[in-house]
Amino acid sequence: MKRESTYESWTRGEGIPILEGFGIEDAKAVTREPWARTGGKGAFLQLKGLEGFTGMYVGEVPPGGALKPEKHLYEEMIYILQGVGSTEVWSGSSAQKIHFEFQPGSLFAVPLNSWHRLVNGSMEPVLYLAVTSAPLIMDLLHDPEFIFGCDYTFNQRFDGRPDYFNPTTKRGESIKGFWVWESNFMADIVNAPLDSAERKGAGVRITAVEMSGSTLVGHIAEWPVGRYHKAHHHQGGAVLLILGSEGYTLMWPQEMGMQPYHSGNGDQVVKVDWKVGSVFSPPTGWFHQHFNTGVEKARQLAFRYSGHSGKYLLGIVKALNKEGVRTSTRDGGTLIEYADEDPQIRRDYEAAVTRRGSTMQMPEEVYQRA
Repeated sequence: MKRESTYESWTRGEGIPILEGFGIEDAKAVTREPWARTGGKGAFLQLKGLEGFTGMYVGEVPPGGALKPEKHLYEEMIYILQGVGSTEVWSGSSAQKIHFEFQPGSLFAVPLNSWHRLVNGSMEPVLYLAVTSAPLIMDLLHDPEFIFGCDYTFNQRFDGRPDYFNPTTKRGESIKGFWVWESNFMADIVNAPLDSAERKGAGVRITAVEMSGSTLVGHIAEWPVGRYHKAHHHQGGAVLLILGSEGYTLMWPQEMGMQPYHSGNGDQVVKVDWKVGSVFSPPTGWFHQHFNTGVEKARQLAFRYSGHSGKYLLGIVKALNKEGVRTSTRDGGTLIEYADEDPQIRRDYEAAVTRRGSTMQMPEEVYQRA
């Protein structure tokens, strides 16, 4: 019998579906079953790239209903896929509840070990995607009863002030060059303005996200019609959710080299087709590259741990990322320059957008070696 981690055993015992694979085509369409713990419905997503770093599930709040109050010793970020409603948050040191309303495209973080409850304000189900650090915490403590029942109040995380979840536009540049948006609640990240990040690809815009003093952070990326990202790799545990357009992502193990087709390993390249609502997770050390084949700008939300650019760093991620994903492989990083990528990648992309009746918009100069 296959041995299980504490987290794996806990998820199996929750009695809701557990979906596996490299990715899920549409998070809103996954089969959800009644979840006694929350009072709603849910399904765990155990994707290959999560690797015990990160937990993920799709939750449902019934029409006109609410979830049960809950608190826990792991970090959690929540993105609203469908529906409108409100969230209540309060701590053990204060009986006063903080309320804020959400809509599709809202993103927020639950402060560590704070009581919280989602309330559905409509007559259709509220669907949300939650990404957590539960695997790390559960496998370290292996005591779910303590994780869900600890009474300690982390006042430095959540002080109960009424404006804690008021949206802000506060942005600052990190030491690694990303602009960082600090806000404990973001009302609509689908339409939020982003910052230029040409280092990651032609026309790419990226803004990092930090919430509630957490080491579980994220970033929002966007790139134009007819263009694609540079390939890169990092540690596992990152979750990628598509917010706009359609296209595909190529993933291949680092051991296959920077040019997998040229080296005869093209049959081992994994292709994940995506659209709005798709979610996937590249495994540790796998190069991955995102391609927009749709008729609008592609937008993606990445959940990840803070390894280099965040306010609070997770040491193991910092060590595994080394030079980080913004540094070229020429300089010891993990980012493949367009001029160094496998030529088949460009040919296949051009053919893909042509089949869609469009044209590739990549500037020719990006393929020229400096």
